[in-house]
Amino acid sequence: MSQIAIGKEIPDFSLPATGDQTIRLSDLRGRNLVLYFYPKDSTPGCTREGQAFGDLHDSFHKYDTVILGVSRDSVKAHENFKARQGFPFDLLSDKEELLCRAFDVLKEKNMYGRKVMGIERSTFLVDAAGILREEWRKVKVDGHAEAVLEAVKGLHAQNHE
Repeated sequence: MSQIAIGKEIPDFSLPATGDQTIRLSDLRGRNLVLYFYPKDSTPGCTREGQAFGDLHDSFHKYDTVILGVSRDSVKAHENFKARQGFPFDLLSDKEELLCRAFDVLKEKNMYGRKVMGIERSTFLVDAAGILREEWRKVKVDGHAEAVLEAVKGLHAQNHE
């Protein structure tokens, strides 16, 4: 059961990230946050998703929105993935699955006939006050980053009416 619900403040978290840093949610207050969970570094779907967010990074930045990718991979694997793909945003390492559990993105998957727990591709939009505004679960990569950007633009319009 997720601790996270639309319209509610998300709990503070602190995780190791690329760039030899620890990122705390509370440090991002005052800016919107796109938190996207993906299964594994350097796999085709995860690469395409990261590239799509990277391609739109300047547009998200224009709306004062930080993008963070999250998986259970190590910071070292994240550093390699980020460098190879040239991602302009940071990746969080959730090896202990604290954030994955809080957002309820761990799901049973069938991999080569075996049942394993893996990350279900999911994205969450958190506003500048730390309130969850939108969530996308069972994400399909194509068109997803664009849909999230549209939601960010909508949030921006609401806040500037």
